[in-house]
Amino acid sequence: MCGILAVLGCSDSSQAKRVRVLELSRRLKHRGPDWSGLHQYGDNYLAHQRLAIVDPASGDQPLFNEDKTVVVTVNGEIYNHEELRKQLPNHTFRTGSDCDVIAHLYEEHGENFMDMLDGIFSFVLLDTRDNSFIVARDAIGVTSLYIGWGLDGSVWISSELKGLNDDCEHFESFPPGHLYSSKERAFRRWYNPPWFSEAIPSAPYDPLALRHAFEKAVVKRLMTDVPFGVLLSGGLDSSLVAAVTARYLAGTKAAKQWGTKLHSFCVGLEGAPDLKAAKEVAEYIGTVHHEFHYTVQDGIDAIEDVIYHIETYDVTTIRASIPMFLMSRKIKSLGVKMVISGEGSDEIFGGYLYFHKAPNKEEFHQETCRKIKALHKYDCLRANKSTFAWGLEARVPFLDKEFIRVAMNIDPECKMIKKEEGRIEKWALRRAFDDEEHPYLPKHILYRQKEQFSDGVGYGWIDGLKAHAEKHVTDRMMLNAANIFPFNTPTTKEAYHYRMIFERFFPQNSARLTVPGGPSVACSTAKAVEWDAAWSNNLDPSGRAALGVHASAYGNQVKAVEPEKIIPKMEVSPLGVAI
Repeated sequence: MCGILAVLGCSDSSQAKRVRVLELSRRLKHRGPDWSGLHQYGDNYLAHQRLAIVDPASGDQPLFNEDKTVVVTVNGEIYNHEELRKQLPNHTFRTGSDCDVIAHLYEEHGENFMDMLDGIFSFVLLDTRDNSFIVARDAIGVTSLYIGWGLDGSVWISSELKGLNDDCEHFESFPPGHLYSSKERAFRRWYNPPWFSEAIPSAPYDPLALRHAFEKAVVKRLMTDVPFGVLLSGGLDSSLVAAVTARYLAGTKAAKQWGTKLHSFCVGLEGAPDLKAAKEVAEYIGTVHHEFHYTVQDGIDAIEDVIYHIETYDVTTIRASIPMFLMSRKIKSLGVKMVISGEGSDEIFGGYLYFHKAPNKEEFHQETCRKIKALHKYDCLRANKSTFAWGLEARVPFLDKEFIRVAMNIDPECKMIKKEEGRIEKWALRRAFDDEEHPYLPKHILYRQKEQFSDGVGYGWIDGLKAHAEKHVTDRMMLNAANIFPFNTPTTKEAYHYRMIFERFFPQNSARLTVPGGPSVACSTAKAVEWDAAWSNNLDPSGRAALGVHASAYGNQVKAVEPEKIIPKMEVSPLGVAI
């Protein structure tokens, strides 16, 4: 993984331009502290800052084909690179890097090889034979990427806004699952799964198939040549990631290098719900557990650094990014360079508490589709940039292409929340791992109510952020909010405070347009707010805004969720994962 920056067709091959590209590339140095480089071919510049995870010794970039006529700079992990190398017997590879296959696949298939890549990636490929280039981003947008255009006719590509915002006339987020070709001067979507059309699937729910797909997704992400661990909040998603990793680690190459003892990491305020649950899970699955505490003031002190790194003014993203940012620094200090995390499950299975109010399976499914499509603006952005701020890579098995295919093909009726039948949020996922003979997790953890990360680190966290904003944004300032910020006008003092900081770092109109907006309750899309009339008066992205659902909702308006009914025993079949 690394930070990439490319300037293509700028009509300037001077030393001054090279110095400028190097200067901008250094803005991404936090993403790749292990090595940096710049390749120039005429008026094309490909720069990178490398975080070495696979083949640290020889995998420095850029990467080339045999005669160096095809040049690639890439931020990513290609999990099936060994299989792809076998499909390219007539090619000679210069390194052991998993991304070395990209240039050679291009030689064989032209621009039509993206769907062959099983992994996460953002890359720029320059073909010096005709001075053409392609740019591509992974299916969901796990890796961050931006594209910009200069007045001189140049195209700019950067892993982060800060690499191009000062030099482009216009820039925007590079759409996930797309390819940009210099020959066509246009985007083309290469990722076309059935769920993208939002048509309602009808495949029957097969808990074992779902379980096995997730286990395979986790195991393939154990491809590493450096120390790693798991993020463990004690919620369902991170606990399943940790449990599956712990169960299958012993037979992997990673275990041979770094041992079979898995390290887990958690962060929270003193007494936070996540800390207690995470410790219990860690003891149950046998990890070496690291618990990090922070105070509300620690978080407040980090607000400006976090907004600079994550490049958004979205309230819920900032709330959750701050503790993740603080934790990532601690993890990196321990010598760990990669962690596996649980992002994506809530979008796929309708795990946010507002899904309790979904009126029917059609709207339930369509909302999950909308949420997955928007992940690159929210949780993927947070997970990628909060960790990379300290040179730490986060991998997300729930967003594995094959796992998404399996999970999004299930009849959404099986995902619907029906408390009278003992089905709480993410019931289909919980049921898949409810194994009486070989349990993955304690039953009460497996059926723990959804807790958004920004809530789970401690309920006092969000309250503290709101109180801080009250001191910095006056009622008079709020009266002019629509005039000062006509796009995505902040409606709360907290949002106004974050917006002021963001605009100071990224004052361009293009920058503010990269951030999503619209009404939301408990992380819903604007469309889902319509599901409950009461929500329009309680618009807050916290899970506790889901009045009538969350056990600790604002104002204590509801009782705790009723205990779930006993889930019937499920037969176990072999996993069938090749390790």
